[in-house]
Amino acid sequence: MNKRQVTIANLNVDLDRRLDELRRDDSAVRESRAVVERALTSGEAIYGVNTGFGALASKRIDDDELGKLQRNLLLSHACGTGDPVPVEITRLMLKLKAHALGIGNSGISLPIFQQLLKFCELDLLPYIPSRGSVGASGDLAPLAHMSLPLIGKGQCWNADRSGPEPAAETLARHGLEPIAPGAKDGLALINGTQLMSAYGAFILNRALHLICAADILGAMSLEALQGSGKPFDERVHAVRPHPGQITVAANMRRMLTDSEILESHRDCGKVQDPYCLRCIPQVHGASRDALAHAAEVMEREINSVTDNPLVFEGGDIVSAGNFHGQPLALALDYGAIALSELASISERRTYLLLEGHDGLPKLLMKDTGINSGFMIPQYTAAALVSENKVLSHPASVDSIPTSLGQEDHVSMGSISALKLLSVLHNVERVMAVEMLTAAQALDFRSPLKPGKGVLAAHQFVRGHVTHAEEDYEVGADIDSCTRLLRSGDLVDSVRTAMPQLE
Repeated sequence: MNKRQVTIANLNVDLDRRLDELRRDDSAVRESRAVVERALTSGEAIYGVNTGFGALASKRIDDDELGKLQRNLLLSHACGTGDPVPVEITRLMLKLKAHALGIGNSGISLPIFQQLLKFCELDLLPYIPSRGSVGASGDLAPLAHMSLPLIGKGQCWNADRSGPEPAAETLARHGLEPIAPGAKDGLALINGTQLMSAYGAFILNRALHLICAADILGAMSLEALQGSGKPFDERVHAVRPHPGQITVAANMRRMLTDSEILESHRDCGKVQDPYCLRCIPQVHGASRDALAHAAEVMEREINSVTDNPLVFEGGDIVSAGNFHGQPLALALDYGAIALSELASISERRTYLLLEGHDGLPKLLMKDTGINSGFMIPQYTAAALVSENKVLSHPASVDSIPTSLGQEDHVSMGSISALKLLSVLHNVERVMAVEMLTAAQALDFRSPLKPGKGVLAAHQFVRGHVTHAEEDYEVGADIDSCTRLLRSGDLVDSVRTAMPQLE
């Protein structure tokens, strides 16, 4: 693997390794900066280096004001609004920006680049409003907020991450001085797709656990509902060989191995299960393939150079459009649809678990009437699934011209990214409801044991939440199950029992 490559699967480890490399060897940054400095002596107009920006590209800037031009760029573009970017994603934005600049096609000055690396090393996190990017010319406003603290302006998260403080205070506390930007520095910092790509990389990294968890929960629900294992026959999926479908069917077969529950009703005469059980490989598999595509796009992006103009060996400085977020916008919208479908089918399985099939008590409690049982968690799941339908409307089909028409088509990929995070949170909570109800339903199948993988999952859940005999504050258990999904601990526990689970 190329030493510069950062993967979605090992996102944080790869990024930290990459930044360590850049601290030891910044020769690519030095070489690209030398190209910029030589070009400045030529007297030619170079966009954003000695000209204005956007609609002001025809305005030539005097040599003695080039630093002020870049400082003004950061100040004027830091006009985002809304809730702050989450701390984890802000940290990724910083690291991804350093990684991209370190490739050596941006012409950033060494002092600014070293300040950025120092922020990453000390975990100094700018306070970045999440709204304000249209996803072309890069994520200008968010990246301006990210970059201002490098020069002692703007805000950072305070030491306990409870809120913002002036960046000057953060620098002083760590013995750092503000760095004055040089020619092109501001533009190299804020032209780029690091808001969109940080959100996308963060979410798709978490989705790697979630897609496997969906299979585990589906298998738990199928066992609890005494569904059939026949739809997972390898021959069925060989004649429709979508990769995700084949993987999910194999996961289901593995998890149902040695199931006493399946064996107990093998000759019950039931012909077919509802789609939410029978079509788990087809639905989960389609989402797997869609998310794999989105991750492939995101991985290319985070290893790309997306600012403008670009600096090349031989002295060429080329103004182009790598900052346009359209590849990300489409992939992030597709990812929202794929994640939403995991929640949609999960909620249908939860509904079935409450109906009282094959000896299960209705609403999964024996004494209903005085007890509502698990009636209302399904309402919660239904509400979140419905919200995801709204959030899955694509942002990428919209465009509003900016910069007085100079930037006449934009991606709106930042909106795709922000929506996708909301979808992820909703999906985790819907699946938490299925985790809770499937575990409750499996309790009623005792003393029969489910398959090997389902047994491991059931025992893991029961190590964190207990069987309910009467109504209680169920919201706390939904929160606990959400944390188990979010951490990846459920998947890890089942993989301990069966390492071949994908």
